[in-house]
Amino acid sequence: MRDETTGHRLPEHQLDQVLARVRSIAGRPVVLAIDGRSGSGKTTLAAAVCAALGDACVIHLDDIYPGWDGLAATPPLLVAQVLVALRRGEPATYRRFDWEQGTFADALTVPRTRFVVVEGAGSSVGIARRYADVRVWLEAATPVRRRRGLDRDGEAYAPHWQRWADQEDAVFGADRTRDHAHLVFRTD
Repeated sequence: MRDETTGHRLPEHQLDQVLARVRSIAGRPVVLAIDGRSGSGKTTLAAAVCAALGDACVIHLDDIYPGWDGLAATPPLLVAQVLVALRRGEPATYRRFDWEQGTFADALTVPRTRFVVVEGAGSSVGIARRYADVRVWLEAATPVRRRRGLDRDGEAYAPHWQRWADQEDAVFGADRTRDHAHLVFRTD
């Protein structure tokens, strides 16, 4: 599978492993968390998984982060606004963060689907971990991730790269997020 924006390719065997794991779970909506550092390929994998599963939707944490300094605050927001409701079989709605205005804006409703893919740094951190039926961690070398991130988001992201990376170091280091993943893939 290939991301047309960045040219990033994820090997098919990685997609196959994720699909097999997710499809093996019965019952309520299955939550797949795709976690990892910026530029590791989370959005690419999420798109491929949703396309392969059919009855799936994706929640991009870029819509939930409360700004450039909000990585640590995101898992509790995700749980409170989305994951608790999904676990109960109820409709889930979350407020989209408007990056230009620096505030939360409109409400987005999560479609009722068999599979819900949550992609973004922090999607399986701390309190969110127990709601994720399958946890995937993606990783790549820093120069590869930086190039992908800037290819994807443009130079507007450049001044924030290190600021975000420092938060990833703190959050993922304290949480040991990678160690709690069901599947770990290198994407470089």
